[in-house]
Amino acid sequence: MTSRFSPITTSRLEKAAVDNGFDRELPRDDDWLSFASTQCPLQIWLGSLGDRFLVGLSRQNVSRALDEYGMPIAVPLPKGAVGGRSVTDIPALHRLLRRAFQLSKTLPDELLHTFEKETAALPKKTEAERLVIQRVGQGIFRQGLVDFWEGRCAITGLAVAELLRASHIKPWADCANDAERLDVYNGLLLAPDLDAAFDRGFITLADDGIVVVAGALDAGARRVLGLEEPLCVRGLADGHRAYLPWHRERVFVGAGL
Repeated sequence: MTSRFSPITTSRLEKAAVDNGFDRELPRDDDWLSFASTQCPLQIWLGSLGDRFLVGLSRQNVSRALDEYGMPIAVPLPKGAVGGRSVTDIPALHRLLRRAFQLSKTLPDELLHTFEKETAALPKKTEAERLVIQRVGQGIFRQGLVDFWEGRCAITGLAVAELLRASHIKPWADCANDAERLDVYNGLLLAPDLDAAFDRGFITLADDGIVVVAGALDAGARRVLGLEEPLCVRGLADGHRAYLPWHRERVFVGAGL
């Protein structure tokens, strides 16, 4: 890449980085500006070539999760970058960086690491003390789902985060360990009525994201819950599919039918 930044382009790239959580400017790498964050474990590199803005990323799992954002980079990446995307305008750059920031706070084990740090000094001997730790974990899990699903219900798109519930696919009590309990892929962010229906097994998900409704819900109940028309979760990953069979077989009231 041989393009050099103008002062205006440099300023726009710096603003895009800082506005989306990458608040640590790192030494410049040839034609790439580099940034890190005090809030997430991701380094990014920003560049421009012709009419496109380029983003290099230090984590492969984040890069793979950004397929809907821009196009793959066709130029050599800077040292340390393992993947990258390119976009055509500044608004798209902001969206890509915001999503990369959100994902890097949750994938793959960041919620577990946060939980371990926040509870390391807490006592764990009594039932009351263990309940406090559980509430800490549930709060971390909820915030992780808000970040992952961008504050929207995974099924309806309702974008009022205060109304949404963090719904485990494999319930907290049934998880084998804290890694499962705090795995962002073991959860959906849902509107309250859908959270209740999912938790009680009146709905589940096929691997392609299609919402499957139990026969126990009659037409009237489906109408009230907005389940008359086909619904689908967009954005399911293989990580979700690892938990969905458990929900279909152990929670869904139509299991085995």
